[in-house]
Amino acid sequence: MPSLQTRVTPSIYAQPRIPGSASVWRSVSGEHRPPGCSCRQPCRQHSLRTQSGVARIPLLPKLPRPAGWRPALPRTAGFSRAVAIISCIVITSTVTASPEEAANALTQIRSVLQAQQDAWNRGDIDGFMNGYARSASTVFVSEDTLRRGWQTVRDRYRKKYSSRAKMGTLTFSDLEITLLSSDSAVASGRWKLNRANDHPHGRFTLILKRLREGWRIVHDHTSAAE
Repeated sequence: MPSLQTRVTPSIYAQPRIPGSASVWRSVSGEHRPPGCSCRQPCRQHSLRTQSGVARIPLLPKLPRPAGWRPALPRTAGFSRAVAIISCIVITSTVTASPEEAANALTQIRSVLQAQQDAWNRGDIDGFMNGYARSASTVFVSEDTLRRGWQTVRDRYRKKYSSRAKMGTLTFSDLEITLLSSDSAVASGRWKLNRANDHPHGRFTLILKRLREGWRIVHDHTSAAE
């Protein structure tokens, strides 16, 4: 069987001559190699030559890709559909409640705070704590201290107000409630304790969420006036 041989035909393209400078030639076949070049295939590193075939112009190195670089996501039909679904979810979550729903939400939040006030004035700390979300993520901020967790907040109240005399009579006033969405709201107001020897008072800001069991406090920031 006759052997197959490949014939390489030199292909040389001349760049336009610039007056006062040597003309540059591109040799695809690898001709005009400098002494010592052992390239067997057409030599890309030596592809640019001056007319004399001695000096060469080095090619630019390949620039590294930046850290974390990833190719762009293809704009397929599935990708476009996913973007449309996510957009609908975001739009739906930001729709404001209707006037009837807003009025019902405000009424329910006021009822939660009223139930807390009534439970406190009965000396029922556990009933007062029903207004908070029973979650480890519930936050209570007071006296330059941040406490996390429903049980931690309960323990704080039971320790600080260990007797009926220390609890006194609680009053909430100047209550303002703003709905942030159909299932979240912020409430602010004043608190005051009437006790035999003193009358501590201050302000509070609450963040409430609509949970399965109803509206509950998830974040409480209470401060006392000096």
